[in-house]
Amino acid sequence: MFLTVCLNPTLQKTLHFNSIIPGTVNRTAIHRLDVSGKGINVTRVLTQLGKKAVHLTQLGGDMKPLFLSLCEQDGLTIDWAESGSQIRFCYTLLTENDGCVTELVEESELVGAETEKLLIEKFDSLVTSDSHLIVSGTKARGFSDAIIPEMVRKAKEKGMRIILDIKGNDLIECLKYEPDVIKPNLFEFASTFAPELIRNNDLMIENNTGKEQIKSVMLDIAQKYRCRIVLTDGSWKILAIDSRNYFEVEVTAIKAVNSIGCGDAFTAGLAAALSDGADFNVAISEGIRCGALNAGFVKPGVIQ
Repeated sequence: MFLTVCLNPTLQKTLHFNSIIPGTVNRTAIHRLDVSGKGINVTRVLTQLGKKAVHLTQLGGDMKPLFLSLCEQDGLTIDWAESGSQIRFCYTLLTENDGCVTELVEESELVGAETEKLLIEKFDSLVTSDSHLIVSGTKARGFSDAIIPEMVRKAKEKGMRIILDIKGNDLIECLKYEPDVIKPNLFEFASTFAPELIRNNDLMIENNTGKEQIKSVMLDIAQKYRCRIVLTDGSWKILAIDSRNYFEVEVTAIKAVNSIGCGDAFTAGLAAALSDGADFNVAISEGIRCGALNAGFVKPGVIQ
């Protein structure tokens, strides 16, 4: 069984245009609304892979019944704590003429004071030694810096396999509990552990010096915290470390219909394969396969 956790749920509106002209009214009849967020996307792909998965999150506000209804339509099992805050909306603009995917993200509202306590109680009831924990994404405002590391600590004590697709201080504070795999994207990893490589919101690793610095940091973290690392970056090479061995995996570039959720589909494929006993290379290949399948759909976080 998989327990997936994301503390920043989303209702995702996807709108498809031939092109967008700034400063004017742009209309489209092609649009959809989906339940989303990184953890939901991971859960949906795991479910489509035939795995049993329970998603834990926080919910509140007027859109909560809609969120739960959309989860039910997708066959997702959800457990949640009342947050007293509205669920955020995010918007994906797909433009046919230039193949561009533009993401507009609402910041979360402040969750209620009791939300963290309620979530930890829910988490405790769901943690079992024969399950896998996947923590994805950011947390909504109002949660303490302790909540994600505390979940990881408890999961480690139970002997769960732990995969983290998080970044920043949340990731740094979880490393001491020796998660099995960390899987941020390359930009998130660099912004967390080598921020000097980020300039004007761009990652500067075109030269060998920048790439060697990333490799050195990966090796140091993998050895110190006894974890495997896999870094994705769209259609660029995947950088990975398994048992202190650094390697790169080529990814075949494809034309994406919608790239939103591809990283989450990769995480789900990777996790599913590892749970089946696959070695790391094979699991990465399954992650690539799932990410590529997701790219072929307008709906985010699906492989079928």
